[in-house]
Amino acid sequence: MTTEGWPSDWLRGVLEVCVLRSVAAAPTYGYAIAADLEAAGLGSIKGGTLYPLLTRFEKAGVVAPEWRTGESGPARKYYSLTERGQSELAELTARWSAFSHVVTTHLGEPLDAELTTTSRKATS
Repeated sequence: MTTEGWPSDWLRGVLEVCVLRSVAAAPTYGYAIAADLEAAGLGSIKGGTLYPLLTRFEKAGVVAPEWRTGESGPARKYYSLTERGQSELAELTARWSAFSHVVTTHLGEPLDAELTTTSRKATS
């Protein structure tokens, strides 16, 4: 499966924590965040998805914006994590890690023939 094939509901579920992670390394701007997410294997994140999320983060006090003049172009809005953003990232990372462990464990369990037969009977 290619990264472009990730189901959109999966991406919606992880986008917040992944964007926070991209911002955590250093102050950065929207296009660079999208490029980082794509390089990480999440596929192409559209501006219409990313920028409203960054605006919500601003309003919630999770990121702090700063306009910086560009050397060869217009000014860019850089984002950095606030203390609240760092706490949010730590909490979401821990929760995602626990959740993904549960899902991975569940998917790795061998299918029990009796359980499969019982499930089929219940849905018939």
